[in-house]
Amino acid sequence: MTVLYWLIAAAAFLVIEILTMGLTTVWFAGGTLVGTVAAWLRMALWVQVAVFVVVSVVLLVLTRPLAMKYVNNRTVKTNADSLIGCTCIVTQTINNLQAEGQVKIKGQVWTARSLSDDDILEKDTKVVVREISGVKLMVEPESGE
Repeated sequence: MTVLYWLIAAAAFLVIEILTMGLTTVWFAGGTLVGTVAAWLRMALWVQVAVFVVVSVVLLVLTRPLAMKYVNNRTVKTNADSLIGCTCIVTQTINNLQAEGQVKIKGQVWTARSLSDDDILEKDTKVVVREISGVKLMVEPESGE
């Protein structure tokens, strides 16, 4: 009967993994399969649970980073994320205190703010995008400006 419980647990972990795609519960499913084997061999319940815990943790710690590397290797930065680190030109003077400023980057005009409220960046200044805050590019002068 214990074998059946382990198989039900394995199925539950797999269903959760399919629903979440988080690459976390699949390793516990692997642990339950080893627990199933221990139950089939009629080992004590504490041995079954210990084997489940050890195998699950080992699988999680050792194989998850490798799996994440291969699963996420085709992740492409979104349009906005790809702008970080790019150089652009100020098209409207950037003044944080007056809440104004725009830059042109890759043919598009974006609202921009300086990383420092003390900086006023004049039109035609070259700036570098350092982060994105909402729909605004946070910029700072390009080194040498």
